[in-house]
Amino acid sequence: MSVLTIGDIGVLSGMIHIGDEAMFEAARDELAARDLGVVGVSSAPEESAVRYGVPSVPRLGFVGLDRDAAARRSALLVDAAAGRTALDAGDPAGPVLDAIGDASGVLIAGGGNLASRWPVHVYERTTLAAMARARGLPVVVSGQTFGPDLEDADAERVAAMARAAALTGVREHASAELARTWGADVRAGVDDASFLGGGPMGDDGAGASDRVLVSLSGWFAGRPADEVERGIAALLDHAADTVGPVVFHAHFGPETAGSEPAGDAALHERVRARMRRPSDVLPSGDSLTAARLARTSRLLVTSRYHPAVFAAPAGSPILALAVDEYTRIKLSGALGHWGQDGVVDLDGLADAPARLTEIAASARATTDAAAERIDEHRAAAAGWWDIAVDALR
Repeated sequence: MSVLTIGDIGVLSGMIHIGDEAMFEAARDELAARDLGVVGVSSAPEESAVRYGVPSVPRLGFVGLDRDAAARRSALLVDAAAGRTALDAGDPAGPVLDAIGDASGVLIAGGGNLASRWPVHVYERTTLAAMARARGLPVVVSGQTFGPDLEDADAERVAAMARAAALTGVREHASAELARTWGADVRAGVDDASFLGGGPMGDDGAGASDRVLVSLSGWFAGRPADEVERGIAALLDHAADTVGPVVFHAHFGPETAGSEPAGDAALHERVRARMRRPSDVLPSGDSLTAARLARTSRLLVTSRYHPAVFAAPAGSPILALAVDEYTRIKLSGALGHWGQDGVVDLDGLADAPARLTEIAASARATTDAAAERIDEHRAAAAGWWDIAVDALR
């Protein structure tokens, strides 16, 4: 049996998004451990098939559509799944429709993309769920962040999906509270990629290196880039002076070394140029490598979400830079599960060096807090996947 699984996967033009790939990879591993196969929905099906060793199909054809066109296409695809109409030859959703016919269920894999700022993902996931229901298949929604920005029409679509799902899982309590206002039965837990590769365990423990790992996103929510980059550079100089050598690692960037910096890697180069202290750069690599880097760092400074997801269970201290309400909810949720609270708004960069000093000085307490929670969170995550697989068989 196989489960049709959608996540934001597919490396295009050598650019990888570590967090998106990590959540799909974790889902594949959890289902495989329970004897369920996966068929992935990918922006680059051939690449994903090789990377994960599973069959993959293209996305549903919503990219580039405005909302009216997306709504019409959604209705068409649901009608096709129900057998009320046929898709044109060559329709990009044809392979998805075929995969649904062979699947025991559909998994909406973890992701923080069900918000109105990304309408393509709202339509893609809610449509796939509705197509599954039209075929009488169970749907499980895993590891989501809902909103916080959801226009009424988008909220209605997401709410209907959450209510109709056999299981709905979210990764922070703010999303759970929102889903409950929709009447959805929802479970809040840690992000699906928290234990990717089985870690943290063994020599993945905090303190395995002296580095300050840095992973930044180029989204500043309209703030002047020059001002933000100067502030981050000053913060990282302070980290180098007081904690250890600074190493940059892009979670959205070129997969391999030697490539022209792009995405987060380009931002990293601009910040490095503003620093007075030297720093190093590591290529984005893959999700497992990224997880090990975060878990073995002395301190993490990040405005990206998944570096925190990887680092927090290992007890690595984290200074997280929040850009807006969405990133604040995600980062606070990721840290809060493990007893950390080091989230600072970008507008407070002037005070961030002092906060970084406090976080670094509390490293032992941070490690102990994670150790106290890890067995509970690991057991809860395993239990979630046991129930999910039972629903999807």
